[in-house]
Amino acid sequence: MTDPLRRVAMRRPGRATREADPALWHYAGPLDAGRLVRQYDAFAACVAESGAEIEWMDDTDDGLSDSIFVFDPSFMTPAGAILLRPGKSLRRPEVALHDTLYQRLGVPVIGGVEPPGLAEGGDLLWIDETTLAAARSFRTNQAGIDQLRDILAPLGTRVVTFDLPVWNGSAACLHLLSVISPLDRDLALVYPRLLPVALRQLLRDRGIRCLEASDEEFEASNGLNLNVLATAPRRCIAVDGFAHTARLMRDAGCAVTCFAADALCMPCEGGPTCLTLPLWRTRRTPPAHATRRTPPAHAG
Repeated sequence: MTDPLRRVAMRRPGRATREADPALWHYAGPLDAGRLVRQYDAFAACVAESGAEIEWMDDTDDGLSDSIFVFDPSFMTPAGAILLRPGKSLRRPEVALHDTLYQRLGVPVIGGVEPPGLAEGGDLLWIDETTLAAARSFRTNQAGIDQLRDILAPLGTRVVTFDLPVWNGSAACLHLLSVISPLDRDLALVYPRLLPVALRQLLRDRGIRCLEASDEEFEASNGLNLNVLATAPRRCIAVDGFAHTARLMRDAGCAVTCFAADALCMPCEGGPTCLTLPLWRTRRTPPAHATRRTPPAHAG
């Protein structure tokens, strides 16, 4: 999940996001559309400067305000994509957008989560090439995890399950990736108070060092200081304004690029990871044709 990011899908904020009803979408008050768009463009520039190719998803004025958070409706594996079924019901129409994207790119879809299953990408984390962590949460249930396990079994993937706490309730967004962001194969940023005990033990057993973010910055950012996008091992993009978190990562040898996100990420409960859908991560340089039409060597 931290190999160099070669190719990523993104969706710009359309009218649905700029004019979203905050009460309906559980946003923190009216959005400042002008600043939100400028901050999104700055973030997209950071992603492009990392060397990743961006595949833009079309804005069809479909009323899907959360659709800029492309990480959640589908999930990439080494064999192709899995279409998920978001626990936030307003987001379920977004899955069709992802199916269309994969058809356009020629990426195979190897399965999908069906009712009563629920699963969102933010609750899924590759521990290594053959181990996937999945969190039971308000957005992902056991039926969804069982379906993912069946889809992934032929690939030799082991799915390990953890429980997330209630925290701020069912309306708020608390994903597994709200409490942990991988920074390298042996390094992760965590919020220790909400990290499942069994996951912490697994990380320790795997020799993965945990950088512990502070209570103050986690609460001040509504958890978005933890939502860090790794663009390569020990290279990442994070929201600006949280000096302790950035210093933790830099002291551990990470190159951290920050962007202003107070009008984009904090009010909408989605950070740099949520704004991107990694399609291809690899340490190898791909052939030219592979960056356009073939499935990913590894993503997530």
